[in-house]
Amino acid sequence: MSSIVSSLVSIKNLVKTYHKGPENINVLRDINLDIEKGAFIALMGPSGSGKTTLLNLCGGLDHPTSGQIEIDGQRIDQMNSSKLASWRSQNVGFIFQFYNLLPVLTAQKNVELPLLLTNFSAKERERRAQIALELVGLKDRAKHKPNELSGGQEQRVAIARAIVSDPKLLICDEPTGDLDRKTADEILHLLQLLNRDHGKTIIMVTHDPKAAEYAQTIVHLDKGSLVDVAVH
Repeated sequence: MSSIVSSLVSIKNLVKTYHKGPENINVLRDINLDIEKGAFIALMGPSGSGKTTLLNLCGGLDHPTSGQIEIDGQRIDQMNSSKLASWRSQNVGFIFQFYNLLPVLTAQKNVELPLLLTNFSAKERERRAQIALELVGLKDRAKHKPNELSGGQEQRVAIARAIVSDPKLLICDEPTGDLDRKTADEILHLLQLLNRDHGKTIIMVTHDPKAAEYAQTIVHLDKGSLVDVAVH
């Protein structure tokens, strides 16, 4: 059976090549991977192994050179840039190592940002942002600006922003890379909760073996090839 019904992400023969002058750099080589709905996947491998490139392709931030990426039945590799932008806004939440919060806006307004692309009223945007902030334990920090928050709190705001539009997929690029161990574990517990209790499918790039332990499956890449898939 070529496509598993419960797969949210189905990757077939995926290749990504960059051109640097006369040289071709093969970043991903013939990747085949199925990720089920509700899975929590950690992508690991040495620097330059293609982890972030694969993550960006799954999030619709880049186009593959060849191969297929199907997410929830939609071939995103066939979408043009405009359609891909619309698809991302409806289906994907992004969480990065650096929180990318706007310093002039409160936590509440930062979380509301993705909803500006929707037809929701200002009142509905505010309501949804409040729910997202409550979910990450920051309801009492809604009126605070980023410089009034700790690093862990800023990342929680970034997570609230990522989930406010109720995306199918959470794309996390080193989400705890800038945090101390205790704060990192708190963020990873939160991601686990979103996965377990709210059914979010999570793909997370990490260099940290302790962070990877929070995932159900660890996918190892090396030199652009998928070398191992380990299920906890």
